[in-house]
Amino acid sequence: MLITCLDLEGVLVPEIWIAFAEKVGIPDFRRTTRDEPDYDRLMNYRIDLLDKHGFKIDDIVDVISQIRPLIGAEEFLDRLREKTQVLILSDTFEQFGRPLMKKLNWPTLFCNSLNVDETGHVIGYKMRCPQSKLTTVRALQSCGFETIAAGDSFNDLEMIRGSKAGFLFRSTDEIKAANPDLEAFETYDDLAKAIFNVIK
Repeated sequence: MLITCLDLEGVLVPEIWIAFAEKVGIPDFRRTTRDEPDYDRLMNYRIDLLDKHGFKIDDIVDVISQIRPLIGAEEFLDRLREKTQVLILSDTFEQFGRPLMKKLNWPTLFCNSLNVDETGHVIGYKMRCPQSKLTTVRALQSCGFETIAAGDSFNDLEMIRGSKAGFLFRSTDEIKAANPDLEAFETYDDLAKAIFNVIK
């Protein structure tokens, strides 16, 4: 049995931190996993920025409530779920994920969690497990599943390469150039065709 594992931000919904940067007018928040391969460094950078500017969890959630899925994302997910199980593997956080999953008709999401103090300030984060995307793919495989994976960022490469088939989707020129053996797609139709060819 096959399970398709998809990244969330940049693949199905806009990048949350870019949307937040645009809302608050602070370009430093635009840095994402497309730019920084070290996730711990990236998150500590974000937490320091939030503290420096006095932002709380509710400030981010308010922006997320206004985010819409990328055009065609809902239809793409519906098409996939007619042919295969779909699991969204994201390094976002449960505090962010629920309103986005509602807009995508409640797909299954595996993600991480933020540590928030009593005043609403983000003080840390907790990964669901080490190397969460690759670990999850390997766990599924240990249960007898085969996986297909697609994502756009540095933190997706391990699950893409660890799967029966893996694809880049709307990735950066830098990531595509560094991984020329991975098929890269820009449209949902092309990605769906590639996934369906594996399912046959």
